[in-house]
Amino acid sequence: MTAPAIDLSFPHRWEAEILAARPLILPPRHFVYPRDAEEVERGALEVLIRPGGDVAPPFLATCALGFRDPVVPSGLWSAPKAEEICAVSGGYAYLIDTTAPERFTMIPYRPVLEVRAVAAEGLLLFVGHHAILAWGLEGQAWQSAKLSDEGVTITATENGTVSGRGWEMVSDRETVFALDLRTGRQLP
Repeated sequence: MTAPAIDLSFPHRWEAEILAARPLILPPRHFVYPRDAEEVERGALEVLIRPGGDVAPPFLATCALGFRDPVVPSGLWSAPKAEEICAVSGGYAYLIDTTAPERFTMIPYRPVLEVRAVAAEGLLLFVGHHAILAWGLEGQAWQSAKLSDEGVTITATENGTVSGRGWEMVSDRETVFALDLRTGRQLP
């Protein structure tokens, strides 16, 4: 697995530290994501999180590992909502409310192949094999229609548009796409 990424593009109200291993003595507050994760036996991203402003005591987030492949991301991203942290462990992405860590969302893509912050639009983009999911201030903002039969690549995010390409099985070629970042709809 490659070194974890850290992207703090959005303002945030927490501090976090990726630990090399689970501590021998667990802190009083320890949360496992997802809750009943058999995947934790394969490995996990261990993150010590300190919610900002003395809102709550620190907690350990154990985020189950998706895949041991350098192609899939691992790391931490700030999110559009300042109290949320996005932890990605081998392509499994978790958005955790640092003020109430029992509240979290696991992004449905298995795996997430890329995480891209688009701070100007207030979105965190999750790229899967077939589509893109956008996360905003209120949670999931949109999910695109199918963009590829196998592999979506973002080439640009500018002027309210995300552009990219995907592979089309029927024609055996790459096709290009452009999506409106506000709605996720394909542009002509």
